[in-house]
Amino acid sequence: MISKEFTILFVEDNADIREEMELYLASISKEYYIGEDGLHGLELFKEKKPDIILSDITMPKMNGLEMAGQIRAISPDIPIILLTGQNDIELLKEAIDLSIDKYINKPIDLKSLTIAINKVAEILNVKLEMKQQATLLEQYKNIVDMNSIVSKTDMNDNITYVNEQFCAVSGYSHAELIGKKRSIIRHPSMPVEVYQEMFQTIKEDKVPWRGEVKNRKKDGTYYWVFLTVNPILDYEKNIIEIITLSTDITYEVDMREYFQNQLNITAKQFSSAVHISKEYEKAINESTVVSRTNIAGEIIYVNNQFIEVSGFSKDEIIGRRHNIVKHPDNSKEFYSNMWKTITSGKTWSGVFKNLSKTQDEYWLNMTIVPITDEANNITEYMSISNNITEVFHLHEEVNRTQKDIIYKMGQIGETRSAETGNHVKRVANYSKELAKLYGLSDEDIELLFIVSPMHDIGKVGIPDSILNKRGKLDDDEFEIMKTHAEIGGKVLSGSKSPVLSAAKIVANEHHERWNGGGYPEGKSGTDIHIFGRITALADVFDALGSDRCYKKAWSEDRIFQLFRDERGKHFEPKLVDLFFQNIELFLNIKEKYKD
Repeated sequence: MISKEFTILFVEDNADIREEMELYLASISKEYYIGEDGLHGLELFKEKKPDIILSDITMPKMNGLEMAGQIRAISPDIPIILLTGQNDIELLKEAIDLSIDKYINKPIDLKSLTIAINKVAEILNVKLEMKQQATLLEQYKNIVDMNSIVSKTDMNDNITYVNEQFCAVSGYSHAELIGKKRSIIRHPSMPVEVYQEMFQTIKEDKVPWRGEVKNRKKDGTYYWVFLTVNPILDYEKNIIEIITLSTDITYEVDMREYFQNQLNITAKQFSSAVHISKEYEKAINESTVVSRTNIAGEIIYVNNQFIEVSGFSKDEIIGRRHNIVKHPDNSKEFYSNMWKTITSGKTWSGVFKNLSKTQDEYWLNMTIVPITDEANNITEYMSISNNITEVFHLHEEVNRTQKDIIYKMGQIGETRSAETGNHVKRVANYSKELAKLYGLSDEDIELLFIVSPMHDIGKVGIPDSILNKRGKLDDDEFEIMKTHAEIGGKVLSGSKSPVLSAAKIVANEHHERWNGGGYPEGKSGTDIHIFGRITALADVFDALGSDRCYKKAWSEDRIFQLFRDERGKHFEPKLVDLFFQNIELFLNIKEKYKD
C-alpha cells in the first residue's frame, strides 16, 4: 500500500477500538503511534511528528477538533482524517473550517478508511517528490552560481536577476543592475555584429548562442567572458526569458593578445600552446606526487597521486600542514634546513620518509620550489616528488641479503677451525657493546655488528696443516698464518658497498696494535680504524677464553691481567677501561653464547 511509506498517529479514547486498530495500523504504516485522548494525541504529535493523523472527535480532556485545531496551527498541511459516531452538522461545519481531509462515520469501515488513507498518502507522495525536486533544483542552482556568472533578462533585454559572481566581476550591486538594460555592461569596442548575431540566434532561431564578449565594469575597465545565452521557451515555443551563463576569461584573452602582439603568435597557435601545457600538466600529475602550500605552510592543493600514496582524502589534507604525514625518524634539523632553504627563495631537494594514514612508511624524492610574484615575493611553495618506496624496499632487501651473506661468510671462515663454535656470534656482540660504550653512532654500531663476523674470513686461504695444527706454530708457519689479515682485506676490496667496505677494514686491521707492533701494515694509535681497534679487543678476549686445537681456554683472571698489561700496547687504553668498567656485560654475552 502507498501509506506503508508513512507514519500514522491514531487517537481514540475507547480501549477496545484502540486494540482492534493496532493490527490494521501495523499492516498499512511504516510506524504508528496511539493516543488515548486529544491531549495525549497532541503530545505524541509534537514528539513523533507523524505524517498522517486519524482521530476520534468525542474524547475527554481535549476533543478531536480541538486537537486538530492546535495541530493545524503547528503544521497547516498535515493530513487529518476524523472518525465519529455522530452526525452533527455543527461538528461537520467545524471540521470543514479546519480543512479536515476526510470525515468517516463509525463504526469504522476499514475498506473506506484504507481508501481515504491511500488518497492522502498519494498527495503526500506528490508533495514529497515536489520537495525533493525543489531541493535538487536549488542545489543545481547553487552549483551553477558558485561556478558561473549568471544573469536573466526579459524579452526587452531588461535585467531581472544577477548572482553574486556577476556583481563581483562587474563591480555593480544588485540594486544598480536589476531593471536596467543589459547594455549597462556593454563595452563600446565590441562590434555591433556580434550582438546582432547573438539576438538572431536566440530570438529568431530560438537556440543557444555561445561566444566571447568584452564587457565594461562600473569603474570603466574591461573584462572578457565566454557566454552561453539560452532562450527559455514555454510549451508553445514562446520565449519567456533569457538566461546567460558565463565564465571570466580575461586572463586567457590578455595572455593570448600579449603573445599575438609581442611574439606574432596566432590565436590558433596560442590555443595549441595552452593545450600542450595542459597535457604537460596532466603528465606531471599522473606520474608524480604534487602538492602546494601557502607561505604559512598550509596545504592548498594536492593531486591524486598524493592522495593515493598518503591514504588521506583531500578534505583531510587541505588546510593542514605536511606534518600530517611526518615520520618521527626525520629530525627537527632536517625540517629546519629545508624551510631555511625555501624561505630564502632557493629550491630544496631531498628524500622524505613519510607515514601514510594507515601508518605505512613511504619515501619521496622531493623537490620544493618557491613560487614568486612579479615583485619576487614568495606566494606559495610547490612540491614535486617521485615515489621511491619500492627502491627503498629493494635497498632494504639487498642490505638484509648482504648481512646474511656476510654472516655466513664469517661462519665459513671459522668452520675451517673446527673448535671455534659460537666465536663469531660472541665477537659480534662484544664489538656491538664496545661500540655503544665508545659513543659511536647508531648507524656505525649496527654496521660493526654486521661486519665483525668477517674478521677472520682470510683464513680460507690458510692451509689446514697450519690452521688446525695442534701446538705452537713455528716462525715460518706463523708468518703464513699472519697473511690471513691481508688475504681477508683483498677478498673484500673493490666494492662500493658500505657494508663490504667496513668488512674489509675489520678483516685487514683486527691484528693491528695500538703501539704499532701488529700486522699486516704496522699501523698505530688512531691510524687504526675504530672498527679494527674494537674488533681486536673482542677477538682476543674470546679467543683466549675458548678452547683451541693448540691450547686450552685461559682463566678469566689470567685474561684480565693480560688486558691490564696490554693497555696502551696491544689495545687502545679507552677500550680497555670501558671493558673493565662493564665487565659483567661481556661475561653475560660469553655465557649466553657459550660453546
